[in-house]
Amino acid sequence: MKTLPTNTPIIFEPVLKRILWGGRRLETILGKNLGPETDYAESWEIADHPNGQSSAIWPPELAGKSLSELVRDFPNEILGRQIAEKYKQFPLLIKFLDAHKDLSLQVHPDDKLARELVNDNGKTEAWVVLHADRGSRIYAGLKPGVTRESFKSAIESGKVPEMVHWFEPEPGDCIMIPAGTVHAIGAGIVLAEIQQMSDATFRVDDWGRLGPDGKPRQLHLKETMLATDFNRGPVSATVVEKIECSGSYTHELLTRCDYFEIHRCRFEKSIMIGQPNQDKFTIIIVTNGQIEFHSPQHGLKLCEKGTTLLLPARLGRIEINSSGSGSAEILACHLPG
Repeated sequence: MKTLPTNTPIIFEPVLKRILWGGRRLETILGKNLGPETDYAESWEIADHPNGQSSAIWPPELAGKSLSELVRDFPNEILGRQIAEKYKQFPLLIKFLDAHKDLSLQVHPDDKLARELVNDNGKTEAWVVLHADRGSRIYAGLKPGVTRESFKSAIESGKVPEMVHWFEPEPGDCIMIPAGTVHAIGAGIVLAEIQQMSDATFRVDDWGRLGPDGKPRQLHLKETMLATDFNRGPVSATVVEKIECSGSYTHELLTRCDYFEIHRCRFEKSIMIGQPNQDKFTIIIVTNGQIEFHSPQHGLKLCEKGTTLLLPARLGRIEINSSGSGSAEILACHLPG
């Protein structure tokens, strides 16, 4: 078996998606290099999917290698041995989203239904809000008392939005969206999304708007009725669990599910991050400030806000430092267990 020719975190070229609800804040808030258009909606940071494939841009010895190739050629070193026995595809998809306009109301299928209907993985996801305009809304879960019958009637009469719970988010909120949850990100929100490696989405309602061709975008009403979990009521921000808080260092668990867990760390100096047993990968998302780390082959590497890094399993734990004035904030994501 080949040996991974590096012992450092890996950074990938963002896969940018233009969609009618996007804007320019992937650039103004997160520093992405955009073209002149005004509808940049998503930045796929780490992706191993037919609809978006990440290519490494750092370190130089991996430049141009796709994530799919890395998982194929170095499964144990990238994923960890036990994870590699279960997954032949990188299991998580990491995105930034700019909701300049409301996203459609939609629902994602679970693993079984996704395989049956669209030959994809199921899609459980979580959002961490990075920016929210005053009055912006998160739509998540059905209101109390909504049944399969009343929801079907609302679809037929164009009144789906009346069935969906909403709240006004704050920056820092984490919202867990299990498969089967009707949801939408409202206008004015920028967030990080951690999800299963999937692009399985069924559109329930699109607020009556028209697509770029001047026609209504396709709805997936039959699939919606199959995918929606009618036992799931209103969804709100998760209750954050403080793991450690000492001086200028804070470590919080934002959420945990069968597919991933998300931690948030704020620090002014240095922290150790990664898996001590070299048994699984870690993803780092820089959400505020700057970080830096030392690469054995390439020296010091600086990473700005908006950078996403993959720490291969073989790397174990590494030291990262806050760079510049003030503190840094990161999200650290990995598989549970």
